[in-house]
Amino acid sequence: MGKLIVITAPSGAGKTTIVRHLLKTFDFFGFSISATTRKKRVHEVHGNDYFFMSVEEFKKNRRSRKFLEWEEVYENQFYGTLKSEVERNWKEGKHIVFDVDVKGAKDIKRKYPEETLAIFIKPPSVEELWSRLRNRNTEDEASLKKRFARSKRELKYEKKFDKVLVNDDLEVALKEAEQLVLDFIKPSTT
Repeated sequence: MGKLIVITAPSGAGKTTIVRHLLKTFDFFGFSISATTRKKRVHEVHGNDYFFMSVEEFKKNRRSRKFLEWEEVYENQFYGTLKSEVERNWKEGKHIVFDVDVKGAKDIKRKYPEETLAIFIKPPSVEELWSRLRNRNTEDEASLKKRFARSKRELKYEKKFDKVLVNDDLEVALKEAEQLVLDFIKPSTT
């Protein structure tokens, strides 16, 4: 069984950027592709960025207990980690990186407490978080405000994770993430 690196953060804090960097930097990682019912963005690819599902398909998989963790983030907008993704990566002999929300991160850590390093990515300020979300240009104003309100609530959970990494200077944050991962993985790879 490999190690689990769970990267979590409020939307806009930079977790996906850090996850992508870790995957490019270390060949011992596999990525757990999440499932979602939200609409696919223009640049996203099914089976690469997410497994895009209808609400009914997601609920059917949930009833069949195919998820390691899941959450209804917004009304009828579900996200989750398929157990098959964990099994696929472990069969390939990989440690796994997850890009998940706060609740999902807590659920994974609870199910695999010894194998999991849960890292909370924190923006330097609430104002910077708002700026990052707005500059994405991926949502309308109502959706943006809803996402920002949720992100502010999620910031309160930082102390529930193993490590907190402030993403103020991206290059510094990437190096710190690398070191956190190496310190956690190294005992199992030597």
